[in-house]
Amino acid sequence: MDAIAVSPPLAGAPAAGEAPARDRLIEAASRLFCRYGINAVGVDTVVAEAGTAKATLYKAFGSKEKLVEAVLEREGRQWRDWFLAGLDAGEGGAVERLRRIFPLLEEWFAQDRFYGCPFINAIGEHDKAEDRLRAITIAHKKAVLGRMESLASEAGAPDPTRLAHQLGLLMDGAIVVAMISRDPGAARLAAEAADSLFASLEQGR
Repeated sequence: MDAIAVSPPLAGAPAAGEAPARDRLIEAASRLFCRYGINAVGVDTVVAEAGTAKATLYKAFGSKEKLVEAVLEREGRQWRDWFLAGLDAGEGGAVERLRRIFPLLEEWFAQDRFYGCPFINAIGEHDKAEDRLRAITIAHKKAVLGRMESLASEAGAPDPTRLAHQLGLLMDGAIVVAMISRDPGAARLAAEAADSLFASLEQGR
């Protein structure tokens, strides 16, 4: 397998004044929400962490709920940029790129700042009938699944959509297990479970 020269996404911690107030608020909220949970963190804590005034937060976002949405959209964009670049890093055919899924996840899980998937966590904390967070989450998942489906099709899978969703389920399961156990090895277990899926693709070449 080709070496992956891509680092996992890291939410930086710029000092006050180094970035626009809106960006500092998103950075601070991302760190706090991911570690402690959205409902456990109030706007006073976010503005103190960001070095801004509460009025600045409301001027930029209008509400805590809109700040949450902005955090999820940014987290999703950064994670997808990292993950999809990792799949395509180096040489290799479609199956080789699909096999990179779980080593990439293990890299992510090994970070000190890995607290699970922000989308899964957010949905878990909120009203399950709340549509806006669900829509943001589904859009994120569709983008990831779409790329895996494209690779599955390129690899000759008879049902690329089904294979992408099977891999997506293994990914989500590994993320939840790694979050609970703090064991990056959950990614290797998921990779073992995916081996039969990948083997069937390789046999069909």
